[in-house]
Amino acid sequence: MNKVNRILTLLSVVAFVFVMVSCVQDDDYATPNLATNEPDVSENNITTFKAVVQRYVSAVDADEDGELDDNERGRDIGVFETDEAELYITGYIVSSDKAGNFFEELIIQNYTDDSNPDENPRLGFRVEVNVSSLYNTYEFGRKVYIKLNGLAIGESNGVLVLGKPDGTQVGQIQAYEFKDFIMRSSEVAEIKPKVTTISELTELDENTFIQLDDVQINRNELDKTFAGDVSDEFDGFRTLESCSDNSTLTLQTSTFADFKSLPVPQLRGSIKGIFSRDFRDDFSVLLINSRADIAFDNSERCDPIELSCGLASSQGSNNLFADDFETQSIGSLISGNGWTNYIESGTEGWEAYSSGGTNSSLGVSARVGSFRSGDASSVAWLISPAIDLDSQDNETLVYKTSNSFSDGSEMELLFSNDWDGTTEGINSATWGILADGYITQDSDFFGAWFDSGIIDLSCTAGTIYIAFKYTGSGEDDFDGTFELDDISIDY
Repeated sequence: MNKVNRILTLLSVVAFVFVMVSCVQDDDYATPNLATNEPDVSENNITTFKAVVQRYVSAVDADEDGELDDNERGRDIGVFETDEAELYITGYIVSSDKAGNFFEELIIQNYTDDSNPDENPRLGFRVEVNVSSLYNTYEFGRKVYIKLNGLAIGESNGVLVLGKPDGTQVGQIQAYEFKDFIMRSSEVAEIKPKVTTISELTELDENTFIQLDDVQINRNELDKTFAGDVSDEFDGFRTLESCSDNSTLTLQTSTFADFKSLPVPQLRGSIKGIFSRDFRDDFSVLLINSRADIAFDNSERCDPIELSCGLASSQGSNNLFADDFETQSIGSLISGNGWTNYIESGTEGWEAYSSGGTNSSLGVSARVGSFRSGDASSVAWLISPAIDLDSQDNETLVYKTSNSFSDGSEMELLFSNDWDGTTEGINSATWGILADGYITQDSDFFGAWFDSGIIDLSCTAGTIYIAFKYTGSGEDDFDGTFELDDISIDY
């Protein structure tokens, strides 16, 4: 090799090393320049979240009464025209797509905490953005300025959304333009969640960061993951229940979340997340940013007492109590024969009905339902008279149930050994679950009647009351109906 070639070879090696070192320094170790200059926005051009909501209400309120009826929601949008005077809102990001539970969206709320006057309530919007990995620059707590001109406010999947106008819908802000609409402030605030309860949540809490204390995952779902089970398609839905008042809320997790295959927390405690609605706007949900938003560290779960003697091989031939409701007056509340028919909440109780066709009754049957009742809460009890289990052996219970799309409502089979027989004493009595009886599910065909199975009661003693408890979802269009008939307690 001549001298020139050796020199060229040496220079090539030096150049290669230089390039490699440069790549390592720039790509792997250098900190990106994320310095933020405060957007040049005049205070005179900043409006409130409440005013943005009013733009939507004004656009779709057919009655011009300042409120949206169910048939008005989501049918149109409020547009901020480009030739209007410049208009902005400022808000704080409370979502993060780092763990994969949010995708191409930012959730912003107008305040960092809940210490604001009632006349300017805490509100939140979902901002539709055709960009992923937003957490890199639009992290949790980051204050942002959003230019409204050229955007629209509307309702999608049951919550308020900001984005580009697309006919009568709100579309995504595109990648090439989103920084022109969503501008970072230099401020990253400490976001304090609103500490509340499931039963106190309202539409004003949607798209905002909340905290629920003393809650747990329902005992029947403790063998599940967040969203990694075979039955989970797009999202996993798990039931959060309050230990203080038994109210429930659905925990929704994307099947793209990095914690989807982790087991759900087994204990009891606090959870932080975004209050929202499911994709079809059927029910309310809670979305967490990451697994770290859950602090279930109390090992004393608040599960109800369960009585399970199993199923008996045969039904007793001697009767202690029975009712097929044939003597009841159709359209009236169930009464007589020792029944206690108690409406704990709302306006709906167990009543007698008769129906033919696909969804037929068994002659006259008992029915309860709060579909479109307008009740924010519906709880109804039908409680048997006292049954003495000490005077005989091998007692059994049977009944039949059906539903007319139970949707978000629930029916439970309960028992008590200490109820005093008065309506005033129902809530103070100890009620447990009779675990072995089958109750029709929403997935069952609504026109069929289902046998409970022959429930064995022989492993308990004393006086027992059997209760059929109905709890509505509080959602007008996602509340259901249950039917009950042919109850018999034998030995």
